[in-house]
Amino acid sequence: MASLLSWFWRQPYILLTLTPLFWAGNAVIGRAVVGEVPPAMLSEIRWTGALLIFLPFAWRELKAEWPLILRSLPMLALLAFAGLTSFNTILYWALQYTTAINTSLLQSAMPLVIGLWSLALFADPLRPIQVAGLAVSLLGVAAIITQSEPERLLALDFNRGDIAMLVAVALYAFYSAVLRKRPPISGRSFLAVTMAMAVVMLAPVVALEAAIRDPAVPDSPGIWLGIAYTILFPSLLAYAFFTRGVELIGANRAGPFFHLIPLFAAILAVVFLGERLALYHGIGAAFILGGVALASRRRGAKGTPSASSSAEPRT
Repeated sequence: MASLLSWFWRQPYILLTLTPLFWAGNAVIGRAVVGEVPPAMLSEIRWTGALLIFLPFAWRELKAEWPLILRSLPMLALLAFAGLTSFNTILYWALQYTTAINTSLLQSAMPLVIGLWSLALFADPLRPIQVAGLAVSLLGVAAIITQSEPERLLALDFNRGDIAMLVAVALYAFYSAVLRKRPPISGRSFLAVTMAMAVVMLAPVVALEAAIRDPAVPDSPGIWLGIAYTILFPSLLAYAFFTRGVELIGANRAGPFFHLIPLFAAILAVVFLGERLALYHGIGAAFILGGVALASRRRGAKGTPSASSSAEPRT
């Protein structure tokens, strides 16, 4: 068994294929669970459970780096708010109104939104081909939120879940762009601290949510299994697998695996939720992924990928 695990831990392409599968499953499970568990409460349970499991593994680094962590609290709080607290809560809220397929397809535009934030915050230049890629991807986003019916754009007739998902994408892209300012602490300390901050930040939101909506405890084993999935797979295993994959083959070669998320999400949503693929999904996906591919073209043989992408996992 130990030799099998050792072999598995040396297989980057298996690890990096399972990672987007786990993240895609988060959208599908979230879609199934949010009818029973309010969005903020689901996020709170998810990060509390993940923190309790992960804390023993990060304790040594936390103790050693605690003075630096204290000096870096404002930046850590900003990253925790944008990357963990807001993104996941808005994602779960959006899933009350739109499909798992839509939310996953809209996330495909993430690399280009990161590029826009990098331009706005750090004056990272966008080359003409990146601008063209952004324009093409935006056509794909428009196709999804309008269901390929242009009159919806003129009438401002959008699904609130799709619009909320665009806000979530913008927030996570901000998080990814600002990661370059992350304090120089270990990955374990960073994840443990931002998880803890997310738990604290979500507490008043959960209280407000409970005052508005009945906070009844779920009594279905299936719901608790879904919650357990969000704690173990997209929160813990996906992070570990992605980090190991980057360690083995580098961030640039690991980045394209993000684009498996909408493919896996579509398959899982059709199989487990009975969602249906429509023509506008295909049109939107083609434009979004085509735009990302266009913007990611290298300058030359020795160039570096021009599309911005996060070297940190989605949470």
